[in-house]
Amino acid sequence: MKQTVLESVHVALGARMVPFGGWAMPVQYTSILDEARAVRERAGLFDLGHMGRVSVTGRDAEAFLQRLQTNNPAAIPPGKIRYAMILDENGLTQDDILVYREPQTHGFFVVVNAGNTERDLGIMRSVARGFRDLRIDDLTGELAMIAIQGPAAERIARGVTDIDLLGIKYYSWARGRVLGVPGSMSRTGYTGEDGFEMYVPSEVAIPLWNRLMELGEHAGLVPCGLGSRDILRLEAGMPLYGHEIDETTTPLDAGLEFGVKFDHDFVGRAALERVRAAGGPPRKLVGMVTESRRVPRQGYDVVHDGRVVGRVCSGGASPTLGKNIATAYVPRELAEPGTNLGFAIKDKIEPATVTALPFYKRAR
Repeated sequence: MKQTVLESVHVALGARMVPFGGWAMPVQYTSILDEARAVRERAGLFDLGHMGRVSVTGRDAEAFLQRLQTNNPAAIPPGKIRYAMILDENGLTQDDILVYREPQTHGFFVVVNAGNTERDLGIMRSVARGFRDLRIDDLTGELAMIAIQGPAAERIARGVTDIDLLGIKYYSWARGRVLGVPGSMSRTGYTGEDGFEMYVPSEVAIPLWNRLMELGEHAGLVPCGLGSRDILRLEAGMPLYGHEIDETTTPLDAGLEFGVKFDHDFVGRAALERVRAAGGPPRKLVGMVTESRRVPRQGYDVVHDGRVVGRVCSGGASPTLGKNIATAYVPRELAEPGTNLGFAIKDKIEPATVTALPFYKRAR
């Protein structure tokens, strides 16, 4: 089991550690719901050292990324970030990723999911065979990744960097000095709140974490684990690989068309075009809200008029809505908000109602 460079910090804070994507990660420090509320109301600090971090450079970097993934890197301005997916030839999702265009060079930086890092690197190396001036470097072990999320995130983060955080808009990033050393910060996150993801040399991770906690003490900053991160991203309608998206889903099924640009020749494009030509996918990803006290969980059957029509992808107790929520794939004729469905728990069908995603959207 791999450990992030912040392992000793988590243990000292009394975190409950669990395996996730091949890594030992903190799932919670106190209460998952309390940590989630802190992010919505104040700020939370997350160790994201398990995520894969890959540098793509060389004159062929842009052409390589055009082939590798669904967004068009030629259309990404310097210092901007785009969401994308890596597909197979059948248009099925191998991973969802973030593609960062370097602010001042022709290179790129790609963030991939923890459990998919090795496979993604294998796919990258396979696609790279057709390109000569290209370098792919796995920086996961060299760079720490820490996120600060919540309404107070910017105010706290200003104290550790010379980067103009006000100048970094959503899905943008910049390089500068973070805790006195070269690093970078992006206005991104996986919670639905404002915040930043920071990249620094691994040896700076513990001092950076501790300094942020010091600066955030009076603002109510708390350390947060994967449990709160999961319910926050679910409220925000953000997919998790292995739940809403996997090797059986296409971006069109999941409503992720915003991350797909059909103006370049990526792996899986032809398959997606066939789906579009046929009128779209036969199923859609929807949100469900239930008044039941029972929480819908991944794998539970979704029922309509006595027949199974889908399965729950993710579910949990939403501290923001005060209700239990879930996502599921259902036939598109049942995907309209307001449609009455149910989910099966043991021998009972609990009622649920289809709702538009996301469940929660931050006021700008």
